[in-house]
Amino acid sequence: MSFIRSGVLADKRTYIMSGVGILSAIASYLVGDSDVFALCEALFTICGIYFIRKSDNKHKGK
Repeated sequence: MSFIRSGVLADKRTYIMSGVGILSAIASYLVGDSDVFALCEALFTICGIYFIRKSDNKHKGK
């Protein structure tokens, strides 16, 4: 895990986890483990996490 914490991928952990989550949601739908509503719910949740990470944190904690 030191490769992710202090290296090329140090600032990319959220993006990597979002990408893995999106791929797993799509794979779950394609395999037949979930329906289209579960796929949309997972994708919206993961995209929300991504946009929260990208948001401006100047007012955080005030």
